[in-house]
Amino acid sequence: MSQSDLASLSLFRATPEQVLASRKRAWLTRSGGLTEKQYLDRDEVMDVMEHAVDGKAIVWVLAPRTEPGTLDFMCSCRTYRRKALLLCPQVESKQSVLQEVPCYGVASVYTPPSKRGKGYASHMMRLLHWVMASREREFCLPQAFPKEWGAPPPREEEAGDGYFSVLYSDIGGEFYWNCGPGEQKGGGWEVKGNFSTIWDIKQASGGDQSGGWTWLKQGDLRELWERDAELIKKDMLRVSPTKSITVSCLPNEGVAAFQPARSLFAREEEISIDIFGVKMDGSDTTDDITFATWSVDMRPLPPTLIVTRIRATEQTFPGLLGRIQEAAKRSAIGKVEIWSLPAHLNKVAAELQGKAVQRVEGLPAIRWYGKEPTETVVWAFNEKFCWC
Repeated sequence: MSQSDLASLSLFRATPEQVLASRKRAWLTRSGGLTEKQYLDRDEVMDVMEHAVDGKAIVWVLAPRTEPGTLDFMCSCRTYRRKALLLCPQVESKQSVLQEVPCYGVASVYTPPSKRGKGYASHMMRLLHWVMASREREFCLPQAFPKEWGAPPPREEEAGDGYFSVLYSDIGGEFYWNCGPGEQKGGGWEVKGNFSTIWDIKQASGGDQSGGWTWLKQGDLRELWERDAELIKKDMLRVSPTKSITVSCLPNEGVAAFQPARSLFAREEEISIDIFGVKMDGSDTTDDITFATWSVDMRPLPPTLIVTRIRATEQTFPGLLGRIQEAAKRSAIGKVEIWSLPAHLNKVAAELQGKAVQRVEGLPAIRWYGKEPTETVVWAFNEKFCWC
Protein backbone atom coordinates (compact mmCIF):
# COMPACT_ATOMS: atom_id res chain seq x y z
CA MET A 1 0.00 0.00 0.00
CA SER A 2 1.10 3.58 -0.63
CA GLN A 3 1.38 6.10 2.19
CA SER A 4 -1.87 7.72 1.07
CA ASP A 5 -3.61 4.34 1.23
CA LEU A 6 -2.34 3.83 4.78
CA ALA A 7 -3.64 7.21 5.86
CA SER A 8 -7.06 6.53 4.34
CA LEU A 9 -7.61 3.41 6.49
CA SER A 10 -8.00 2.87 10.20
CA LEU A 11 -8.98 0.26 12.76
CA PHE A 12 -12.55 0.32 14.04
CA ARG A 13 -14.66 -1.70 16.42
CA ALA A 14 -16.92 -3.83 14.24
CA THR A 15 -20.64 -3.19 14.04
CA PRO A 16 -22.94 -6.21 14.59
CA GLU A 17 -23.35 -6.43 10.81
CA GLN A 18 -19.57 -6.44 10.32
CA VAL A 19 -19.14 -9.10 13.01
CA LEU A 20 -21.54 -11.39 11.17
CA ALA A 21 -19.88 -10.65 7.82
CA SER A 22 -16.43 -11.44 9.24
CA ARG A 23 -17.64 -14.81 10.52
CA LYS A 24 -19.29 -15.73 7.26
CA ARG A 25 -16.10 -14.85 5.38
CA ALA A 26 -13.96 -17.05 7.64
CA TRP A 27 -16.34 -20.01 7.80
CA LEU A 28 -14.91 -22.08 4.92
CA THR A 29 -11.32 -21.98 6.18
CA ARG A 30 -11.96 -22.05 9.95
CA SER A 31 -15.08 -24.21 10.25
CA GLY A 32 -13.43 -27.47 11.35
CA GLY A 33 -15.99 -29.34 9.28
CA LEU A 34 -19.03 -27.50 10.67
CA THR A 35 -21.78 -26.24 8.40
CA GLU A 36 -22.11 -22.47 8.12
CA LYS A 37 -25.11 -22.52 10.48
CA GLN A 38 -23.28 -24.69 13.03
CA TYR A 39 -20.25 -22.40 12.83
CA LEU A 40 -22.31 -19.25 13.34
CA ASP A 41 -24.36 -20.86 16.10
CA ARG A 42 -21.18 -21.86 17.93
CA ASP A 43 -19.83 -18.30 17.88
CA GLU A 44 -23.18 -16.94 19.01
CA VAL A 45 -23.21 -19.30 22.00
CA MET A 46 -19.63 -18.49 22.90
CA ASP A 47 -20.26 -14.74 22.68
CA VAL A 48 -22.22 -14.93 25.93
CA MET A 49 -19.70 -17.05 27.83
CA GLU A 50 -17.61 -15.63 30.65
CA HIS A 51 -14.46 -15.08 28.58
CA ALA A 52 -16.31 -12.78 26.17
CA VAL A 53 -19.02 -10.86 28.05
CA ASP A 54 -18.84 -7.32 29.46
CA GLY A 55 -16.81 -6.02 26.55
CA LYS A 56 -13.94 -8.48 26.97
CA ALA A 57 -14.28 -9.70 23.38
CA ILE A 58 -14.06 -7.14 20.57
CA VAL A 59 -14.04 -7.72 16.79
CA TRP A 60 -11.98 -5.15 14.88
CA VAL A 61 -12.04 -4.28 11.18
CA LEU A 62 -9.64 -2.37 8.96
CA ALA A 63 -11.85 -0.04 6.95
CA PRO A 64 -11.81 3.33 5.16
CA ARG A 65 -11.95 6.30 7.50
CA THR A 66 -14.74 7.73 5.35
CA GLU A 67 -16.88 4.60 5.66
CA PRO A 68 -16.02 2.74 8.89
CA GLY A 69 -19.26 0.72 8.87
CA THR A 70 -18.86 -0.70 5.37
CA LEU A 71 -19.30 -4.45 4.86
CA ASP A 72 -16.53 -4.25 2.27
CA PHE A 73 -13.83 -3.93 4.97
CA MET A 74 -10.30 -5.08 4.24
CA CYS A 75 -9.71 -7.60 7.06
CA SER A 76 -10.70 -8.37 10.61
CA CYS A 77 -9.53 -9.86 13.91
CA ARG A 78 -10.73 -10.35 17.47
CA THR A 79 -9.23 -9.49 20.86
CA TYR A 80 -9.99 -10.85 24.32
CA ARG A 81 -9.22 -8.77 27.39
CA ARG A 82 -7.92 -10.94 30.25
CA LYS A 83 -6.27 -10.82 33.65
CA ALA A 84 -2.63 -11.80 33.91
CA LEU A 85 0.23 -11.83 36.39
CA LEU A 86 3.29 -9.62 36.16
CA LEU A 87 6.41 -10.27 38.24
CA CYS A 88 8.81 -7.33 38.23
CA PRO A 89 12.28 -7.50 39.77
CA GLN A 90 13.13 -4.79 42.30
CA VAL A 91 16.87 -4.28 42.09
CA GLU A 92 17.12 -2.19 45.25
CA SER A 93 15.35 -4.66 47.54
CA LYS A 94 16.48 -7.76 45.63
CA GLN A 95 12.87 -8.93 45.66
CA SER A 96 10.14 -9.21 43.07
CA VAL A 97 6.70 -7.62 43.15
CA LEU A 98 3.72 -9.57 41.80
CA GLN A 99 0.91 -7.60 40.17
CA GLU A 100 -2.37 -8.54 38.52
CA VAL A 101 -2.58 -6.68 35.20
CA PRO A 102 -4.71 -6.66 32.04
CA CYS A 103 -3.49 -8.39 28.90
CA TYR A 104 -5.00 -9.35 25.54
CA GLY A 105 -5.34 -12.47 23.43
CA VAL A 106 -5.54 -11.90 19.67
CA ALA A 107 -7.42 -14.33 17.43
CA SER A 108 -9.37 -14.83 14.20
CA VAL A 109 -7.07 -12.76 11.99
CA TYR A 110 -8.62 -13.06 8.54
CA THR A 111 -8.32 -11.38 5.14
CA PRO A 112 -10.67 -12.49 2.32
CA PRO A 113 -8.87 -13.85 -0.76
CA SER A 114 -9.89 -10.85 -2.89
CA LYS A 115 -7.98 -8.48 -0.60
CA ARG A 116 -4.84 -10.48 0.09
CA GLY A 117 -1.36 -9.49 -1.01
CA LYS A 118 -1.98 -5.77 -0.45
CA GLY A 119 -0.58 -5.35 3.06
CA TYR A 120 -3.95 -4.92 4.76
CA ALA A 121 -3.46 -7.59 7.44
CA SER A 122 0.01 -6.25 8.32
CA HIS A 123 -1.35 -2.73 8.75
CA MET A 124 -4.28 -3.98 10.83
CA MET A 125 -1.95 -5.81 13.20
CA ARG A 126 0.32 -2.76 13.55
CA LEU A 127 -2.64 -0.57 14.42
CA LEU A 128 -3.90 -3.18 16.87
CA HIS A 129 -1.08 -2.37 19.30
CA TRP A 130 -2.43 1.16 19.56
CA VAL A 131 -5.86 0.06 20.75
CA MET A 132 -4.60 -2.64 23.14
CA ALA A 133 -1.52 -1.19 24.83
CA SER A 134 -1.76 0.69 28.11
CA ARG A 135 -1.84 4.46 27.72
CA GLU A 136 1.06 4.53 30.17
CA ARG A 137 3.36 2.60 27.81
CA GLU A 138 6.04 4.77 26.24
CA PHE A 139 5.44 4.14 22.55
CA CYS A 140 1.71 4.84 22.83
CA LEU A 141 2.12 8.55 23.44
CA PRO A 142 0.12 10.41 20.75
CA GLN A 143 3.19 12.10 19.27
CA ALA A 144 4.81 8.70 18.63
CA PHE A 145 2.10 7.52 16.22
CA PRO A 146 3.51 7.50 12.65
CA LYS A 147 2.33 10.63 10.84
CA GLU A 148 2.16 8.72 7.55
CA TRP A 149 -0.69 6.61 9.00
CA GLY A 150 -2.91 9.62 9.66
CA ALA A 151 -4.66 9.96 13.02
CA PRO A 152 -4.43 7.12 15.58
CA PRO A 153 -7.34 4.66 15.61
CA PRO A 154 -10.18 5.60 17.97
CA ARG A 155 -9.89 4.18 21.47
CA GLU A 156 -12.59 1.98 22.96
CA GLU A 157 -13.64 2.20 26.60
CA GLU A 158 -13.16 -1.57 27.16
CA ALA A 159 -9.68 -1.63 25.58
CA GLY A 160 -6.39 0.20 25.78
CA ASP A 161 -4.92 -0.83 29.13
CA GLY A 162 -2.93 -3.95 28.22
CA TYR A 163 0.55 -4.66 29.53
CA PHE A 164 1.13 -7.30 26.87
CA SER A 165 -0.70 -9.28 24.20
CA VAL A 166 -0.39 -12.84 22.94
CA LEU A 167 -1.42 -14.68 19.79
CA TYR A 168 -0.98 -18.13 18.27
CA SER A 169 0.37 -18.21 14.73
CA ASP A 170 -0.31 -20.92 12.16
CA ILE A 171 1.80 -19.12 9.53
CA GLY A 172 5.20 -19.14 11.20
CA GLY A 173 6.81 -16.47 13.33
CA GLU A 174 8.03 -13.91 10.79
CA PHE A 175 4.74 -12.29 9.76
CA TYR A 176 3.61 -11.31 13.26
CA TRP A 177 7.13 -10.37 14.36
CA ASN A 178 7.21 -7.85 11.50
CA CYS A 179 3.94 -6.28 12.68
CA GLY A 180 5.28 -3.88 15.28
CA PRO A 181 3.73 -0.55 16.30
CA GLY A 182 5.93 1.49 13.97
CA GLU A 183 6.71 1.78 10.28
CA GLN A 184 9.77 -0.46 10.31
CA LYS A 185 9.53 -4.24 10.14
CA GLY A 186 10.14 -6.03 13.43
CA GLY A 187 9.18 -5.25 16.98
CA GLY A 188 5.95 -7.26 16.85
CA TRP A 189 4.95 -10.53 18.50
CA GLU A 190 7.86 -12.86 19.35
CA VAL A 191 7.44 -16.64 19.40
CA LYS A 192 8.28 -18.26 22.74
CA GLY A 193 8.00 -21.88 23.86
CA ASN A 194 6.65 -23.64 20.76
CA PHE A 195 7.43 -27.15 22.04
CA SER A 196 5.06 -30.08 22.46
CA THR A 197 5.34 -33.55 23.96
CA ILE A 198 3.37 -36.17 22.03
CA TRP A 199 2.26 -39.73 22.73
CA ASP A 200 0.99 -42.14 20.10
CA ILE A 201 -1.72 -44.01 22.00
CA LYS A 202 -1.13 -47.24 20.07
CA GLN A 203 2.49 -47.30 21.22
CA ALA A 204 2.04 -45.76 24.68
CA SER A 205 2.57 -47.87 27.78
CA GLY A 206 -0.47 -46.41 29.52
CA GLY A 207 1.47 -45.11 32.50
CA ASP A 208 0.88 -46.02 36.12
CA GLN A 209 -2.65 -47.37 36.67
CA SER A 210 -2.65 -47.08 40.48
CA GLY A 211 -4.38 -44.53 42.72
CA GLY A 212 -7.84 -43.01 42.87
CA TRP A 213 -8.94 -40.49 40.26
CA THR A 214 -12.01 -38.40 39.49
CA TRP A 215 -13.11 -37.68 35.92
CA LEU A 216 -14.18 -34.08 35.27
CA LYS A 217 -16.95 -32.94 32.97
CA GLN A 218 -17.26 -29.41 31.65
CA GLY A 219 -19.28 -28.23 34.65
CA ASP A 220 -16.67 -29.55 37.11
CA LEU A 221 -13.80 -27.43 35.83
CA ARG A 222 -14.58 -23.92 37.06
CA GLU A 223 -13.69 -24.56 40.69
CA LEU A 224 -10.50 -26.34 39.62
CA TRP A 225 -9.31 -23.41 37.51
CA GLU A 226 -10.08 -20.94 40.31
CA ARG A 227 -7.90 -23.04 42.60
CA ASP A 228 -5.20 -23.28 39.95
CA ALA A 229 -5.14 -19.51 39.46
CA GLU A 230 -4.30 -19.09 43.15
CA LEU A 231 -1.58 -21.73 42.92
CA ILE A 232 -0.06 -20.04 39.87
CA LYS A 233 0.22 -16.85 41.94
CA LYS A 234 2.05 -18.79 44.65
CA ASP A 235 4.32 -20.38 42.05
CA MET A 236 5.16 -17.00 40.57
CA LEU A 237 6.10 -15.64 44.00
CA ARG A 238 8.47 -18.57 44.49
CA VAL A 239 10.41 -17.60 41.36
CA SER A 240 13.88 -16.44 42.33
CA PRO A 241 14.42 -12.72 41.66
CA THR A 242 16.01 -12.21 38.25
CA LYS A 243 16.75 -9.35 35.92
CA SER A 244 13.86 -10.48 33.71
CA ILE A 245 10.20 -9.55 33.84
CA THR A 246 7.99 -12.64 34.11
CA VAL A 247 4.37 -12.77 32.98
CA SER A 248 1.67 -15.42 33.01
CA CYS A 249 -1.90 -15.67 31.81
CA LEU A 250 -4.51 -17.04 34.23
CA PRO A 251 -6.93 -19.94 33.56
CA ASN A 252 -9.95 -18.68 35.50
CA GLU A 253 -12.76 -16.27 34.55
CA GLY A 254 -13.64 -18.32 31.51
CA VAL A 255 -10.23 -18.35 29.82
CA ALA A 256 -9.48 -22.08 30.10
CA ALA A 257 -13.19 -22.89 29.62
CA PHE A 258 -13.03 -21.56 26.05
CA GLN A 259 -11.54 -24.70 24.51
CA PRO A 260 -13.67 -27.47 26.06
CA ALA A 261 -16.71 -25.43 25.02
CA ARG A 262 -15.50 -25.39 21.43
CA SER A 263 -14.88 -29.13 21.53
CA LEU A 264 -18.54 -29.74 22.32
CA PHE A 265 -19.41 -28.42 18.86
CA ALA A 266 -17.41 -31.14 17.10
CA ARG A 267 -19.45 -33.35 14.78
CA GLU A 268 -20.46 -36.58 16.51
CA GLU A 269 -19.46 -38.71 13.53
CA GLU A 270 -15.89 -37.48 14.06
CA ILE A 271 -15.69 -37.39 17.84
CA SER A 272 -17.95 -37.52 20.88
CA ILE A 273 -16.51 -36.45 24.22
CA ASP A 274 -17.93 -35.35 27.56
CA ILE A 275 -14.87 -35.75 29.84
CA PHE A 276 -12.45 -32.79 29.82
CA GLY A 277 -10.20 -33.42 32.78
CA VAL A 278 -9.10 -35.62 35.65
CA LYS A 279 -7.70 -35.03 39.13
CA MET A 280 -6.05 -37.25 41.72
CA ASP A 281 -8.29 -37.93 44.68
CA GLY A 282 -7.17 -36.22 47.86
CA SER A 283 -4.53 -34.06 46.18
CA ASP A 284 -6.68 -30.93 45.98
CA THR A 285 -6.32 -30.22 49.68
CA THR A 286 -2.65 -29.29 49.21
CA ASP A 287 -0.54 -27.14 46.89
CA ASP A 288 0.61 -30.38 45.22
CA ILE A 289 -2.74 -30.99 43.53
CA THR A 290 -2.42 -33.28 40.52
CA PHE A 291 -4.73 -32.71 37.57
CA ALA A 292 -4.98 -32.20 33.83
CA THR A 293 -7.60 -30.55 31.62
CA TRP A 294 -7.92 -30.94 27.86
CA SER A 295 -9.79 -30.21 24.67
CA VAL A 296 -9.85 -31.91 21.26
CA ASP A 297 -8.25 -30.54 18.10
CA MET A 298 -10.32 -31.73 15.13
CA ARG A 299 -8.06 -30.49 12.36
CA PRO A 300 -6.14 -32.04 10.85
CA LEU A 301 -7.87 -35.39 11.21
CA PRO A 302 -7.50 -37.74 13.01
CA PRO A 303 -8.35 -35.79 16.19
CA THR A 304 -5.76 -35.06 18.89
CA LEU A 305 -6.42 -34.78 22.62
CA ILE A 306 -4.63 -31.57 23.62
CA VAL A 307 -3.82 -31.11 27.30
CA THR A 308 -4.58 -27.46 28.04
CA ARG A 309 -3.34 -27.29 31.64
CA ILE A 310 -1.37 -29.76 33.76
CA ARG A 311 -0.11 -29.81 37.33
CA ALA A 312 1.82 -32.81 38.68
CA THR A 313 4.99 -33.95 40.42
CA GLU A 314 7.49 -36.44 39.05
CA GLN A 315 5.86 -39.05 41.27
CA THR A 316 2.24 -38.39 40.28
CA PHE A 317 2.77 -37.71 36.58
CA PRO A 318 2.87 -41.37 35.44
CA GLY A 319 -0.54 -42.02 36.97
CA LEU A 320 -1.93 -38.80 35.53
CA LEU A 321 -0.62 -39.65 32.07
CA GLY A 322 -2.27 -43.05 32.31
CA ARG A 323 -5.63 -41.37 32.92
CA ILE A 324 -5.10 -38.92 30.05
CA GLN A 325 -4.33 -41.78 27.69
CA GLU A 326 -7.34 -43.71 28.94
CA ALA A 327 -9.57 -40.71 28.18
CA ALA A 328 -8.16 -40.55 24.66
CA LYS A 329 -8.81 -44.25 24.10
CA ARG A 330 -12.39 -43.92 25.33
CA SER A 331 -13.09 -41.40 22.58
CA ALA A 332 -11.07 -43.27 19.93
CA ILE A 333 -8.42 -40.55 19.82
CA GLY A 334 -5.03 -41.82 18.73
CA LYS A 335 -2.72 -39.03 19.90
CA VAL A 336 -2.13 -37.00 23.08
CA GLU A 337 -0.25 -33.70 22.98
CA ILE A 338 0.92 -31.43 25.80
CA TRP A 339 2.13 -27.90 25.08
CA SER A 340 5.12 -26.65 27.07
CA LEU A 341 5.30 -29.55 29.49
CA PRO A 342 6.74 -28.26 32.80
CA ALA A 343 10.51 -28.76 32.79
CA HIS A 344 10.56 -30.94 35.89
CA LEU A 345 8.42 -33.52 34.03
CA ASN A 346 10.51 -33.78 30.86
CA LYS A 347 12.68 -36.69 32.01
CA VAL A 348 9.70 -38.72 33.23
CA ALA A 349 7.83 -37.97 29.99
CA ALA A 350 10.72 -39.27 27.91
CA GLU A 351 10.82 -42.45 30.00
CA LEU A 352 7.11 -42.87 29.29
CA GLN A 353 7.68 -42.70 25.50
CA GLY A 354 6.78 -39.04 25.10
CA LYS A 355 8.30 -37.45 22.00
CA ALA A 356 9.38 -33.82 22.28
CA VAL A 357 8.84 -31.84 19.07
CA GLN A 358 9.05 -28.22 17.96
CA ARG A 359 5.68 -27.12 16.60
CA VAL A 360 5.32 -25.27 13.30
CA GLU A 361 1.68 -24.30 13.96
CA GLY A 362 -0.04 -22.81 16.99
CA LEU A 363 3.11 -20.85 17.76
CA PRO A 364 2.66 -18.84 20.98
CA ALA A 365 3.90 -15.28 20.47
CA ILE A 366 3.95 -12.31 22.83
CA ARG A 367 4.38 -8.54 22.57
CA TRP A 368 5.37 -6.71 25.75
CA TYR A 369 4.16 -3.10 26.02
CA GLY A 370 6.74 -1.77 28.43
CA LYS A 371 10.05 -0.06 27.75
CA GLU A 372 11.90 -3.37 28.12
CA PRO A 373 12.52 -5.44 24.95
CA THR A 374 10.00 -8.27 24.43
CA GLU A 375 12.83 -10.78 24.03
CA THR A 376 13.85 -10.23 27.67
CA VAL A 377 10.38 -11.08 29.03
CA VAL A 378 9.78 -14.60 30.38
CA TRP A 379 6.37 -16.15 29.61
CA ALA A 380 5.59 -18.59 32.44
CA PHE A 381 2.92 -21.31 32.26
CA ASN A 382 2.93 -21.01 28.48
CA GLU A 383 0.43 -23.86 28.04
CA LYS A 384 -2.60 -24.16 25.80
CA PHE A 385 -5.19 -23.09 28.37
CA CYS A 386 -4.81 -19.47 27.22
CA TRP A 387 -5.06 -20.21 23.48
CA CYS A 388 -7.83 -18.38 21.69
